[in-house]
Parts: sequence; C-alpha cells; structure tokens
Amino acid sequence: MTVTVQPVPILSDNYAWLLRDTDTGAVAIVDPADATGVSPALEAAGRLDLILLTHHHPDHTAGTDEVRARYNCPVVGAAADAHRLPKLDIAVAEGDEVKFGATSAVVIATPGHTIGHIAYFFPKGAVLLSGDTLFSVGCGKLLEGTAEQMFASLRKLSALPDETLVACGHEYTESNVRFALTQEPDNMALFARALEVKQLRSAGQPTVPSMLAQERATNPFLRAETAKRLGEIRTAKDNF
Repeated sequence: MTVTVQPVPILSDNYAWLLRDTDTGAVAIVDPADATGVSPALEAAGRLDLILLTHHHPDHTAGTDEVRARYNCPVVGAAADAHRLPKLDIAVAEGDEVKFGATSAVVIATPGHTIGHIAYFFPKGAVLLSGDTLFSVGCGKLLEGTAEQMFASLRKLSALPDETLVACGHEYTESNVRFALTQEPDNMALFARALEVKQLRSAGQPTVPSMLAQERATNPFLRAETAKRLGEIRTAKDNF
C-alpha cells in the first residue's frame, strides 16, 4: 500500500500533482489551477476521486470548479481559508487526516506564504505536497505571514522522514540554486545539486519532487538556525 506522485506542468511554471493510491487505484489532483492543462493527465488516469488545495492563490485554484464539475469529486482545503477558496466539500485544519483510497494524508498548517496555507503528508509513500511553502532549494515569499511563521512551518516539514518526496508548487529550482550558492558557496551538496538541476532542465525534465534529506543539505531556508536569519535570507532572495 503506497501513494505515487506525478508532476503535471501547467501555466508558466506551476505544477499540479497527480496522486495514485496503488491499492485501490484512487486518483487525486493537487492545485488544479488550469483545467485544460491537467485534463490530459486526468484522462490518462481514467478517474478522479479527490481534489486537494494548498492555498487560495488563483495559480493554484482557478481550475478547481471546472475539474470538480467534470469528475463530480470532493474538494479539500483549509477551513481557515474557506472564505477565499473554491467551495470546500471537506474543510481541514492542522492534524486532520484526509482519506484517499486505502490510505490517508495528514494535514500540516504551514502559514508564511499565506496565513491559511496547508501541506499534505502521505506517510505511505512518504509524499509531501508542500505547495508554495517549501520549494526545492527555496521557500515561498512572505506575502501574508511573518518570518517567524515561515520558520515554524519549515521546521515542521523538516522533521518529516529523510526519504520524503517534496512535491512543491513551482519549477523555481534553477533560480533558487543560483541564489543559494551566494549564501553557501562552499556547500558541495549544493554545488552537486546545481549540476543536477542544470542537466535536468537542459533535458526538459522537472527538478522535482526532491528528497527531503537533499533539501536539508542544500536549502538555505531549512538551514537557517533562527527566524531572524530566515527573514534576512528571504529579503536577500526577494532582491536577488
């Protein structure tokens, strides 16, 4: 029994994510901002049982109602943001479990990028849907929350198992690596990741999902020891 995850490129640099429960064949889609863009993946899957939303931004939610109408499936999102998300069938908060096929995801509140942001962690398969909180070698902009909130959110995610697959909301890794090297130019794990990312993007391949152990070794925001330091790094990245 496990969950598999597949990136679905949409818009200019977003990823929706297609999940499958291997026991039951159940299928979920995460952040279907573009109904047309996710349609080929859903048609290939042959079904859709669940829509998961991480936060309210239109580049993560805009296609939700069209996809729901097509497949008649429930939409899950943060209760705290229900007023600015598409209509929720299942409203969740920190610690709730979301059933998916024969397994379930744990909801993790991750404010920082937005106040109501949530992530989903599937222990079976070790898959983390991190939205715009944790990127590969980066983190989301502090559009609504504080550095203290983002620091606490990233600490929660960093505590997950080493083998966790981090499935984030955007293909930002190339620019994130360039910035991270200005912070830790002697980090050999980061240098190796930069080479890997260059090869993947040159071949037209996604750089994600990444492994959480790799993120701990290369991501300056996970490596920040204090919220103040995280805030300083985030400000530097905003101006990079």
